[in-house]
Amino acid sequence: MLRFHIANDQAMRDFGARLARVAPARGVIYLTGELGAGKTTLVRGFLQGLGYESAVKSPTYTLVEHYRIADREFYHLDLYRLADPEELEFLGLRDWLEGEALLLIEWPAMAEGVAPDADLEIVIEYSGSGRDVMLRAVSAQGRQMVDRLQGDIKESTR
Repeated sequence: MLRFHIANDQAMRDFGARLARVAPARGVIYLTGELGAGKTTLVRGFLQGLGYESAVKSPTYTLVEHYRIADREFYHLDLYRLADPEELEFLGLRDWLEGEALLLIEWPAMAEGVAPDADLEIVIEYSGSGRDVMLRAVSAQGRQMVDRLQGDIKESTR
């Protein structure tokens, strides 16, 4: 497990942008943490780090927001208000998984048994006025993301 301390919202967006640089075109990232911990802020930084210039909305009420950036597909899901995990089927989950898309899923436990397995799990916890972010690789692809992120961070501190 890889752990980082994030001081503020800007640092969380910066971390998201750094994660975007090492993310594959296809896969699944879970984001967990209490309400207001910074999950959507991390995703906002992730998407903006790839060049997305419009507003990144929280999908709390819509459940999913779709983004196309430089010929890549991204789906940001917030399952906090998911009434039934089977709803994901009606939203098009199978289609997203069959294509070249990266899914960023907040509150994945709400769709247990239906949500695809994660490649990378990110847990965000309150830590004083900042946040602690823990990354856990769940697949070989997740391990590559973690390794690349560590390499990127080492390079930037030289």
